[in-house]
Amino acid sequence: PQSAFVLAEKAWAGSNLLYKWQKSFGRYIAVAGQDNTVKIFDRRGHKWTEINLPGRCVGMDWDKDGDILAVIAAKSSSIFLWDASVSKTSQIDSGMRDQMSFVLWSKTSPLLAVGTVKGNLLIYNQQTSRKIPVLGKHSKKITCGCWSSQNLLALGSDDNTLSISNHEGDTIRQTTVRGKPAEMYFSVMKTDESSAQGESTVSVSVDKKILMLFNINDPGNQIELAFERHYGNIVSYRWYGDGYILIGFSHGYFVVISTHIREMGYELYRAHNHKDCLNSIAISTAVNKCASCGDNSIIIHELSDRKDISRIIQLHDENKGLDQLSWTDDGQLLALSTQRGTLHVFLTKLPILGDSYGTRLAYLTSLLEVTVCNQVDEESPVTIEVEVEPTFIAVGPCHVAVGMNNRAWFYALADQEPGFNKLKDIEYLGTIASMCLNSDYAAALFEGKVQLHVIEGKDQDEKKQMKLFPGDDRKGRILCHALTANILYYGTDSGSVVSVPVEDCEALSSYSHSVGVRKVFPDVIGTRVVFIDNQNSGFLLSPANSCFELPNFSPTITGVLWDNWHAGRGVFVAYDDDQVYTYALHETTIYGPQVVLVGSTALPFSQKPLLFDNGELTCQTASGRISKVELSTHSFLKHTATNSSTELSRQLAQAVMLKRSAMLETLNRVYWAELGKACLVHMEVELAIQVYRMSGNVGMVRSLQRIQGTEEMNLLAGHLAMFLEDYDRAQDLYLSSSSPVAALEVCLRLSFVFVPIFLIFPLSAQFQEHDEACQAGMARMYVRRGAALANQHRSRCLKKECGAILESMKQYSEAAQHYEEGQYYDKAVSAYIRCKNWTKVEELLPNISSPEIHLQHAKAKEAEGKYKDAARAYESAKDWDSVIRVLLDHLNKPEEAVRIAREMQSIGGAKMVARFFLQSNDYGSAIRILVSSDCHDEAFQLAQQHGKMEVYADIIGSEATQENYQCIALYFEGEKKHLEAGKFFQKCGQYSRALKNFLLCPNTEDNLAIEMAIETVGQAKDSSLTNQLIKGRILCHALTADFLHYGTDVSVIREKNRLCTKSTCHSYMRGHQYNTVSY
Repeated sequence: PQSAFVLAEKAWAGSNLLYKWQKSFGRYIAVAGQDNTVKIFDRRGHKWTEINLPGRCVGMDWDKDGDILAVIAAKSSSIFLWDASVSKTSQIDSGMRDQMSFVLWSKTSPLLAVGTVKGNLLIYNQQTSRKIPVLGKHSKKITCGCWSSQNLLALGSDDNTLSISNHEGDTIRQTTVRGKPAEMYFSVMKTDESSAQGESTVSVSVDKKILMLFNINDPGNQIELAFERHYGNIVSYRWYGDGYILIGFSHGYFVVISTHIREMGYELYRAHNHKDCLNSIAISTAVNKCASCGDNSIIIHELSDRKDISRIIQLHDENKGLDQLSWTDDGQLLALSTQRGTLHVFLTKLPILGDSYGTRLAYLTSLLEVTVCNQVDEESPVTIEVEVEPTFIAVGPCHVAVGMNNRAWFYALADQEPGFNKLKDIEYLGTIASMCLNSDYAAALFEGKVQLHVIEGKDQDEKKQMKLFPGDDRKGRILCHALTANILYYGTDSGSVVSVPVEDCEALSSYSHSVGVRKVFPDVIGTRVVFIDNQNSGFLLSPANSCFELPNFSPTITGVLWDNWHAGRGVFVAYDDDQVYTYALHETTIYGPQVVLVGSTALPFSQKPLLFDNGELTCQTASGRISKVELSTHSFLKHTATNSSTELSRQLAQAVMLKRSAMLETLNRVYWAELGKACLVHMEVELAIQVYRMSGNVGMVRSLQRIQGTEEMNLLAGHLAMFLEDYDRAQDLYLSSSSPVAALEVCLRLSFVFVPIFLIFPLSAQFQEHDEACQAGMARMYVRRGAALANQHRSRCLKKECGAILESMKQYSEAAQHYEEGQYYDKAVSAYIRCKNWTKVEELLPNISSPEIHLQHAKAKEAEGKYKDAARAYESAKDWDSVIRVLLDHLNKPEEAVRIAREMQSIGGAKMVARFFLQSNDYGSAIRILVSSDCHDEAFQLAQQHGKMEVYADIIGSEATQENYQCIALYFEGEKKHLEAGKFFQKCGQYSRALKNFLLCPNTEDNLAIEMAIETVGQAKDSSLTNQLIKGRILCHALTADFLHYGTDVSVIREKNRLCTKSTCHSYMRGHQYNTVSY
């Protein structure tokens, strides 16, 4: 890694620094020393702003989007928030009287957790400005904590406790640890049953000696991991990958462990990275690397192979020791603070930005440096110092363009000396998505449009020659574009691939695809185009607008490069992050034009292909360099005599598919026959003659010489197919040529059995209808050969008629086959059912929509005792009663039967379910299913027969009709259950009978009966009923009960009587007879 910049403020001298990279973007780094300020720098080391604090900064953190920086300071109870979008600072009063000690933003929401030195907690919602103070969360200073992805907050305190809280601050779990906790993280152990439960494990360093794993779902099962003493204290640790933990120790050791239950307690990797001490570790999954610092050096490992040390950075000037390491989220910058108060920032990964035009490359070698080279032509590399950190690069024969947002800077090749001079910068009408150059023009894509303009020229000429595509917005938005020497290609969201000559700017051709086109890749001369559509399928578009789908095209492919070598026209590679796939276009073969996949080659990690030339891929690396990758599909270019026969055979196949047959003339004689066949397939007659002459095959040479002058392609291909003994292909080619009689000669020569009329008169359509009618009649009349003739005939009607004939003869299997051939699937399934060919029935059922066929299938399955299949078939036939019957009688699934009866409102099914429950003496369930299916009469009769009227009454609830209530009331009245009778007479509005039954209730039900009677009178609003209630038996019942209970204590009876009379009078008041009320 190269040094990006070094920060060394006077106020920081001799002190440890506290710093934080901006999350997500990594555009800013906030640094605090001992000077009561937080200084914010951009990624080029330029000071952006600073935040003045009342005391030394003790904590800071960026929110999840990198928009807000939260800062807390000593001697202050306020929280300072710096907004990166507007570069302004705001201050929030925490409401706490004690000082802040800990601050952390949530991973997933705008929640900020702030802890204090006295153990109090504040949760602040940035979006709603809501503050939730939680006093006494801990008894001592809160020192560390972490958020989970599910918004759980874990906190550690000097009181040796660990707490887990929700986003409202409520404590969910709390446990005591055996020392002071430090550095805690939420993660997922490999022992967790399901990752769907989220981050359920909290790891915490205890006294820097023990690593404790606390499962919040299993708090009693804590895991404590201790390490060898000579490692020293735990300095820092990080989770990564699938449950792995990387731990750095103070004596310089670097250890990796796994949380898998079978690997727990074992060290997967250990290294003594630093001789004396280790100060910090860091991990970046974006670049797949980990780093440790100590002993004035930084050592960087590959996470994929921890033994692989990719970089060692020495800092000889830092004699006071190193401090903390931290990577940006994108892994591009690595920061290191030192104990003398300096901050070093290293560039560990560049944005992989690069472009190629022909064999010229332009790629980013530093944040502000672009290198241009042409290694094929052996030109010396030239560097360009650019003004901004670009987001795109474009290169042409004589120009380079870089830019960001809606602005682009153009550089031109210097005339006198190697190098580039700044030409100009241009602002476009929108944010530039991509740009392409050729020798004279630039094409920029932004907001669904492409702007084409000259690169060098006067302002007036540029405006005249500037063109915006598409001219009509109704033609769709442009999603991609490419520029060759003479033609602009672009693809739209409506599926058009358009080619436009740059000189006249009028569309030359347009191909319409079924879905949107998101990427286009023309070849070097612009005659062929590979495009990728919105469904991630790849296609090759040829000059004649014939389109071929690319075979085995991976949906992860991101780019395509055409071979720049002069003999490699028609060969291209498609690549994703891991593989490079080589394709070849075969335009002239005896099988017609086709695209073949030659093979694939592994692509090194984090490399982007820029140039493809003669089997060699030039790639850009994340470190700003270029590397060479030799494609395995071109290994024949370096074949030697020592190669094994298997390797030689593979190389031969590659060369044939890549149309490099001429390069294999030096192969062993054994392979000449294979090479000759390949020449015949690709219609290379002259080369085939040379190969067969060298192999000594005189007969083939003479045969090839006889057809050497043939100009018609189909006729020539037919001859070559004959030589390859592919007679079917030869016959097809001859029939489509100008000499179809050659097909007849082939058949005569090989004694083929054929229909002569078809071959002799292949173009005589007037005989076709007559022949088909004759063949149909023969098929109907022949006993043995008729079936075969019918199958060969293309008439669906004939197949149906033959099937009916066979079915009448009870030849059900043959009849079914004819019905199936004719696509009469209903009849075919019916016939297959008769012959019990269940395999074919199951195969054809998805094509059947007739309920009768499904019903027939279901009955057959039930007769065979396959009740599950029968139930499914009845369901397809929508015969719900039969479904319910099978579920109850054979499968014993009453719950499923109940569900179907309710959903389908099947009365017959409901009655069957009810009978099932009756057999089990489950009267309640039987009544319930009848009620839910609106079978109220049957439910009432059932309740009446079995004395379950109370159950029936509870089930119908308040949804019954007045008639239902009256029937229930009459039943209870007949059974002398006056209280229940009164309730239901009340519900159906017969208040007089309701009151009568309430007055007849026995003494044990007096209290409830009195209340119900009062309620009934209140609802009726009838004076006669009110008088009846007052003068009726309620008072008598009350007096009698009191006399029996209290004996001769008249005063108690008098008081009870007064209260009862009072309640009765309240009822009377509800009846609106106010004049007669008195206590």
